[in-house]
Amino acid sequence: GSAGLPESLRRVQEIAHRPVLFQELDITDGAALQELFSKHRFSAVMHFAGLKAVGESVQKPLEYYRVNLTGTIRLLETMKAHGVRNIVFSSSATVYGDPKYLPLDEKHPVGGCTNPYGKSKFFIEEMIRDLCKAERDWNAVLLRYFNPIGAHESGMIGEDPQGIPNNLMPYVAQVVAVGRREFLSVFGNDYKTDDGTGVRDYIHVVDLAKGHIAALKKLKENCGCKIYNLGTGTGYSVLQMVRAMEKASGREIKYRITARREGDVASCYADPALAEQELGWKAAFGLDKMCEDLWRWQLQNPTGF
Repeated sequence: GSAGLPESLRRVQEIAHRPVLFQELDITDGAALQELFSKHRFSAVMHFAGLKAVGESVQKPLEYYRVNLTGTIRLLETMKAHGVRNIVFSSSATVYGDPKYLPLDEKHPVGGCTNPYGKSKFFIEEMIRDLCKAERDWNAVLLRYFNPIGAHESGMIGEDPQGIPNNLMPYVAQVVAVGRREFLSVFGNDYKTDDGTGVRDYIHVVDLAKGHIAALKKLKENCGCKIYNLGTGTGYSVLQMVRAMEKASGREIKYRITARREGDVASCYADPALAEQELGWKAAFGLDKMCEDLWRWQLQNPTGF
């Protein structure tokens, strides 16, 4: 039943028309993980647990390494102990560091990360790769996400940032929808891009979810360790995003140009061809759809869940 479920999962249950088994625990708590794995039989694990704000990671590196690295080590140890040898890991395009060339394909060098968040993702990728080398019966799919935005088209579930959002689009949505924020800060307009603002590859969160289902299917082939970009392959600047959101909402978005943010790169977008070839997955939704769905979510849920 839905007793004791967080509101977000209660709504997932409603959309999916099936119950969701949920247990809350701290991924750095080895004993809690052991207990969970003793109670259930899992065929695979999807690992999304981690701290994920680039700016905050620069301020609090130890906390990022503790949660992201220790948490993953505990998880992998527990999986190993219980014979669960299939994992899908949510990595990030930040592992590419400052792009040497664009678009970024999976062969682009990794590890020259510009912030502790990116480094923690890179280290976890390395740990999983080493584990797959050492133990041939392990299968892993490492998914390097670009910037997920949007929401489920029902408007019932979406990103619910606690406090001030760290990511551009949730912040923009709050500026417009509720006037919860006075204006948007645009970090730098002197990058080597068409309009001087940072360029990123955005992906609809539903496309991203479908990428994970494709990754789970890949594990069934005993694929060993595979790495894929999940992005659209199209880069949009901050100001293009602002205009797209103005179009979706029919409202003006006030912004100010402020200083560049530490750890930011000028441009970053994907070559997603490998995922299409090997996973049979391709992003289906474009920028307008991302913004319309985000806007619907924001209007229907001005204060989140």
